[in-house]
Amino acid sequence: MDNARKKELVREYKEQKAQPGIFAVRCTATNQVWVAKAPDLGKRKSGLWFQLGMGGFPGKTLQEAWNAHGEAAITFEILEEIKDDNELMIPVLLKEREAYWRLELKAEALI
Repeated sequence: MDNARKKELVREYKEQKAQPGIFAVRCTATNQVWVAKAPDLGKRKSGLWFQLGMGGFPGKTLQEAWNAHGEAAITFEILEEIKDDNELMIPVLLKEREAYWRLELKAEALI
C-alpha cells in the first residue's frame, strides 16, 4: 500500500462520526447478559475485548465469564443506535435506553 493510500485511510478513520448507542455482551455458556451505553459503538468492542483479554476489566462477573469460558463464548451485540438532531439530548437518551434494555433483557450493568 502506498503512502498516499495510507494517509487517505487515516484521514477517513479520523473523520468517522461517533455512533452512540446501547449494546449487550452475552456469555453463551451461562446465558448471562450485560448491557451498557457507549458514546461510540464502533470503538467499544475492541476496547472491551482488549481489557478482558488482559484480565483487567473492572466488571467482575463479565471478567469471570471471560476467564472461565474464553473469548469464543462471549458475544457483542448492538441493541440500538441513538440518533437525535439535538446532540444535547444524546446523553439523556443513552441513559433512558440503557435502563430500558437492562430491564427488557434482565441484564446486569457492564460495570
